[in-house]
Amino acid sequence: MEGLKLKLVRKLQSWVKPFFDYKNGVKVSFWASGIQHVQFEGSNIVPEYCVFSDKTKLGYRTTLGTNNFFGGKVTIGKYCQIGRDVAFHPTNHPISHLTTYINSHLFNGELKNLKTERPIEIGHDVWIGHGVIVLAGVTVGNGAILAAGSVVTKSVESYTIVAGNPAKPVRKRFSDEIIEEIQILKWWDKSDEELESIKPMFFRDFSDSKMLTK
Repeated sequence: MEGLKLKLVRKLQSWVKPFFDYKNGVKVSFWASGIQHVQFEGSNIVPEYCVFSDKTKLGYRTTLGTNNFFGGKVTIGKYCQIGRDVAFHPTNHPISHLTTYINSHLFNGELKNLKTERPIEIGHDVWIGHGVIVLAGVTVGNGAILAAGSVVTKSVESYTIVAGNPAKPVRKRFSDEIIEEIQILKWWDKSDEELESIKPMFFRDFSDSKMLTK
């Protein structure tokens, strides 16, 4: 009986939160909005309640979390994983004018033109944890990790873990030598066949290694 009940619940969930096939292997929830602003590279997953308010680029096989918010121009690389409740805010209200209020209720929204915008750029193979906020002008390098709950106000170097509010570097994931080798390898640009040929490399633990190939 419990197994049948679980199957019924899952079936109900699939009806309430359905996905549709968009194009190029992209799956989008019916509850996502603003996808007309998105340039998909393919094999992406956009779950429910994601919002895109301006030009956004999602790299190949990058996946999003529930309730992601893209508040302006954002570029995200390939093979990125983004957790739930993550927000990208490339725009800012005016702070040196009489008011920060730019809603349509004042001067029919004309003050909205005073907003500033600095695009956000996320590299390849970046992991962004639950509840992270990324602010205007931030660039995140390849392989970086933005720890859950972080507020990222400054750019993050490749293969660096940051955490906190404001986010600060915790440590680098690998030695400088390994980071350089990965950047040269650019595995995210390889075909599935090429990735298969270097598959053992993905199962290695490089905690105590100084070189990628040794």
